[in-house]
Amino acid sequence: MIPLNIRPGTSADVPVIFSLIRALAEYEQLSHEVVGSEEALGEHLFGDRPYGETLLAEWEGKVVGFALFFPNYSTFLTQPGIYLEDLFILPDYRRQGIGTALLRAVAQLAAQRGAGRLEWSVLNWNESAIAFYRKMGAQVLPDWRICRVTGDALRSNQGVDTPRPKGTRILGSQTRHNLAGLLQPG
Repeated sequence: MIPLNIRPGTSADVPVIFSLIRALAEYEQLSHEVVGSEEALGEHLFGDRPYGETLLAEWEGKVVGFALFFPNYSTFLTQPGIYLEDLFILPDYRRQGIGTALLRAVAQLAAQRGAGRLEWSVLNWNESAIAFYRKMGAQVLPDWRICRVTGDALRSNQGVDTPRPKGTRILGSQTRHNLAGLLQPG
């Protein structure tokens, strides 16, 4: 019997997925940034409008790792892609091929779905992960930096009225309302 099984996550797996997210945050020394809940995770992964997918790695029947990913789009390739948000294996189960199997499973899904690329981020101090990704054929892009707006800064940018060239129109109120309706879950 093969001790490793890779399978899609289900709504019944939300507690274990959330516990793995907490373990990942602890590993990355970012536990203070985990402010979400199991309930929100369950709704966002398995509700009426899923925002992402998961694959779980089971070792001898125990969930020991996960990959969480979602679609993105490359304008340069004019093709859909997949963004791998998280790939994590519990420390006691590393170096057994589990991470490789998970990453290959996500890559296989990307290929089956006609994705032009699979991409993700890695912390610059995580040399073991960088080495692993390079071994798997990934390029670590030196010239790109992640930009992020969250919390109060995100909320304050909703209504920012910045100066713009004369005659420029940015989404009228009716269009904004319609667009907002499209972006809202449900």
